Amino acid sequence: MSDGASNDTSGRSPIEWSMSAALENVPRGDNDLAEVTSLEGAVRAWLGLDPEHRIHARLSTEHPIQLQGVPTAIFTGEAIGELAKHLPG
Repeated sequence: MSDGASNDTSGRSPIEWSMSAALENVPRGDNDLAEVTSLEGAVRAWLGLDPEHRIHARLSTEHPIQLQGVPTAIFTGEAIGELAKHLPG
């Protein structure tokens, strides 16, 4: 069983796309409610936002993700775009 850590020396660690994540600060109808879904679903929802809403979006993950050697659990704006570059298929 894997705990999410990796000994991969390529600088790319596996991302657990099925973990829970919340996408916040984006409009949902007449409300601005956080949506809790999978990390993959949240990142794909962010990709569907207009540029103005992408800037203000905030994504919180169930546990930190290591990208470029830095463990991060909160992504905002274009940092979510960097995460999107790693989406599967």
